[in-house]
Amino acid sequence: MELIRHFMILLSLLGVLFAHQFEAQSADASRSTARSLDALLQDYAYRAFVQPRSGVPYDGTAPSNLTGIKTAALRLRSGSLKKRGVDEYKEFGIPDGVVVRPYVERLVLVYQDLGNWSSFYYPHPPGYAYLTPVLGLLAYDAANLSATNLPELDIVALKSPISINFTYVIPAPRGAIARCVRFGVDGSLDFRDLVSSNICSTYRQGHFVIVVNSSEIAPSPAPAPSRAPGPGPSRVGSKSNKSKVWKIVGGVVGGVVALIFLALLVYLMHQHKHNKKVARMEQHADAGVSVHTTRVGNTHVPVALGTRTQPMLENELVA
Repeated sequence: MELIRHFMILLSLLGVLFAHQFEAQSADASRSTARSLDALLQDYAYRAFVQPRSGVPYDGTAPSNLTGIKTAALRLRSGSLKKRGVDEYKEFGIPDGVVVRPYVERLVLVYQDLGNWSSFYYPHPPGYAYLTPVLGLLAYDAANLSATNLPELDIVALKSPISINFTYVIPAPRGAIARCVRFGVDGSLDFRDLVSSNICSTYRQGHFVIVVNSSEIAPSPAPAPSRAPGPGPSRVGSKSNKSKVWKIVGGVVGGVVALIFLALLVYLMHQHKHNKKVARMEQHADAGVSVHTTRVGNTHVPVALGTRTQPMLENELVA
């Protein structure tokens, strides 16, 4: 019984371990999906540059299978961004003193409004609900406006922060405290206080949303897309997403196999212990019985000391 109890405790610990592993792999898969969306929207935003002029925003068109998402592109000189900033670019206000790392002569600021796809690409932080759609601002090199799958640049506000003025905000319940959340391109999650009821601030690029503790609002069905985005006419890393899914499945299957192997190992150990115990008992039983032997040639054979009834010869009966 003691062995079984320890075995059940070990199984419980392994179950918790694999649950955390599955959760981490799921988070990695969600982050990979969001990064693929960034690459896709960068491509479609750049397509809006037909005869581009610096300092003029151009609205892009998202793929047909991502209805509800908005994107735009704004080309700037790095020096102009640092000296003058951008007073108003969609919901973003960019002050002077913003630098680009690594330095490039020209950059493009890609704007994203994920609309009803917000929670699909950026799942709610645990215990929170969205009051706004997710808005994104990412910087890319403008040296080649036909390039795709570009790595993001990093923009940093050295003086005043960048402001995000959300135009659509669900009112927070009375007494509830709304907060700003920033999703970094590296998967980080930062919480900040609101500047006002609908304005957040940041010193870096990323994706932004206003949240509230989900226990403080009445549950309501969140708008969800009718279907997940297909590959469409895009360069989304669908193969990468599939590989992530297979990694998750492989991790779960590997965990089950490990549990079965562990259970078999414990069973074999238990059987071995039982067999040793039986062998010792048989050994003690054999040692407690004294069997007399005699030597016949070169061999010892068991003999009886006597019989209970002595045999009688036939001639003795006649006499």
